[in-house]
Amino acid sequence: MTGTDHIQQPRKRLFILLLAIGGALVLGLAFLLWWVPSVGLENIHPALPVIFGVVLSVLSFLIVGGLGLLVLTLLSGRDLLLLQPLRGLVVRYLFPAIISLGKLFGIDRDMLQQSFIALNNQLVHTRKLRVPAERTLILLPHCIQMFECAIKITGDVEKCVGCGKCDISGLLGLAHKFGIEMAVATGGTLARKLIVEKRPKLIVAVACERDLTSGIRDAYPLPVVGILNKRPNGPCFNTHVLLPEVEQALEEYVIPAAG
Repeated sequence: MTGTDHIQQPRKRLFILLLAIGGALVLGLAFLLWWVPSVGLENIHPALPVIFGVVLSVLSFLIVGGLGLLVLTLLSGRDLLLLQPLRGLVVRYLFPAIISLGKLFGIDRDMLQQSFIALNNQLVHTRKLRVPAERTLILLPHCIQMFECAIKITGDVEKCVGCGKCDISGLLGLAHKFGIEMAVATGGTLARKLIVEKRPKLIVAVACERDLTSGIRDAYPLPVVGILNKRPNGPCFNTHVLLPEVEQALEEYVIPAAG
């Protein structure tokens, strides 16, 4: 287990716990939906409560079975059957439901988003991807660059002079090492535009919880490895990233360019 996995484990556990609670709620709701109408359904036809119960049981089994398979995927770290549909289930439907469920328990939204990002990364990890460098994109937020810098690199990161006062130079060094294109996005609209233009097969994205969460959902089904930035100066201002985390992700998923 890597250091990054160790850091992300509590986040994944939070999401798994909420998934289990959600599964229990589904079963409880299914029982109520069967029991309450069955009193009236039996008056229409004696077989209707049984038919209704079978339909609800099948639906409950599919939902809870899917959640169980998802939990097994996360715990085992293996690419189990139906992984891609499960990732779609998490990204499109479960995340909004889990956010709402978390609010009921008073759980901080950032913690839930961190858990979602860690869960997404685990699902990407289980696919054992190896993507050519030329089909990989490193996507960064503009706040990684030092605010006072007179050279704006939003349009072209190669303009960076490598002064070392922010993490752009280190990230650019990693991009050159692997032969990967790197881009800076000032918001979700530009990020989506870059993805459409460059058509990568894998994105390694650095951002805050909110932007990573929305980016992962917007980019689906494209696999996105999310890396949280560090904000010692507050949000969206002179942020940082742990370069070893980025390098570890690149080593795991990217086939370096020849030469």
